Amino acid sequence: MISNNSSRRLFLKQALAISAAASVPAFWIPKSYAATPGGRIISPNDKVNLALIGIGNRGGEIGLAMNSTGLCNIVALCDVDMGAPHTRKLMSKFPDAPRFQDFRKMFDKMSDKIDAVCIGVPDHSHFPITMEAMARGKHVYVEKPMARTFQEIELMMKGADKFGVVTQMGNQGHSEGNYFQFKAWKEAGIIKDVTAITAHMNSARRWHGWDPKITHMPLGEPVPKTLDWDTWLSAVAHHDYNHDYHLGQWRCWYDFGMGALGDWGAHILDTAHEFLELGLPYEVNPLMLKDHNPFFFPMSSTILFRFPKRSGMPPVDITWYDGVDNIPAVPEGYGVSEVDPNIPTVAGGKLQPAKLNPGKEIYSKELTFKGGSHGSTLSIIPPDKAREMQSRLPEVPKSTSNHFANFLLACMGKEKTRSPFSVAGPLSQVFCLGVLAQRLNRKIILDRATKQITNDEEANKLLAGAPPRKGWEQYYNIV
Repeated sequence: MISNNSSRRLFLKQALAISAAASVPAFWIPKSYAATPGGRIISPNDKVNLALIGIGNRGGEIGLAMNSTGLCNIVALCDVDMGAPHTRKLMSKFPDAPRFQDFRKMFDKMSDKIDAVCIGVPDHSHFPITMEAMARGKHVYVEKPMARTFQEIELMMKGADKFGVVTQMGNQGHSEGNYFQFKAWKEAGIIKDVTAITAHMNSARRWHGWDPKITHMPLGEPVPKTLDWDTWLSAVAHHDYNHDYHLGQWRCWYDFGMGALGDWGAHILDTAHEFLELGLPYEVNPLMLKDHNPFFFPMSSTILFRFPKRSGMPPVDITWYDGVDNIPAVPEGYGVSEVDPNIPTVAGGKLQPAKLNPGKEIYSKELTFKGGSHGSTLSIIPPDKAREMQSRLPEVPKSTSNHFANFLLACMGKEKTRSPFSVAGPLSQVFCLGVLAQRLNRKIILDRATKQITNDEEANKLLAGAPPRKGWEQYYNIV
């Protein structure tokens, strides 16, 4: 058992060598089994021993969804606010599962009993939890976006390769209809020569209505008795507790969250990014930021992402719109915009339909497509063009598993995850670049080969973000 920070740092420093030395040669393992570095071999006839890290609100919803697959045993519950009203609901569902407030203590005590972890915590906490889990040979499901900084995501991708674990980012629509349709239509040549995409999320966000002229972060308040605030802060520099950081409010602040773009981009742009092989943009330009301030996200944003030619495909410009008063124009014959029924609750309530619901319009040289968010499928517009194309559209296969089952089946070696870090990482880095442009309120130019910003020294330094808080540095040094 790791008893202090010093021995933990030693463990993490040695993790690469240990995992490599302990790896079982592939020919020793039956093909129907999945090898878990540092852990047990999971039989496809067995269940995955899953620890839930973050069990309130959205984290709790994910945990219940994992459990409902029938493919896992919930063996541990971990949350920094264990015992608060929003966590007690899940605790009551699994009364016999051991409970922890600190993921490090959970791993110290139960590492040999855990095959995989499900991470449903604030954006700023994704990175250290994921890195510790992978270093211990645990498969990882982590909510979107993968992490808060460009460099953290880079390290997570390297860690997944080094430790050989199964990974999945939680953009659930990537296992639903839109994923399989986009893939089939791209392979059949229906989606080709795309030159522009408009993406939009215009519903109200938590910070709408705040005063953008504030001159400091929120003042300190008493820490709730049930909350381990020090562990909540994770690697971020110390902030005194304030209720406007907790229970979803963290998404509002540059120091903790990724705003509307990080929250919804992975549900709207995921299939286009993967199947059009977009990779990283070479330019990100904040065209409009309403009520920009240095602390929390603008009331409205219009951001242009420019991608170069790739594999015989033309350059693509993606324009992102958020804000209730920043609704983009739609093409003639657009029709109505529907809300995907699979979109999860937001602070306990369903998304309310807006004038233009979350989604995108995709413009190619010959066709225009409209689509929603999450698993919503694409339509060809205008309707007469859709009718003309009907006979040429390929059959779209049905999903064999939802996103949660896909992850657990991959832990058993029966499927491959659809949103592994190798796919989700570059997508999440696109959002990091967008948030960086929002925060600085200026255009950035990226060298895609070196992954360095070439026109702005301050922006280039912010790819890594602020230095980690003392006691959390080791997570940035294990790959």
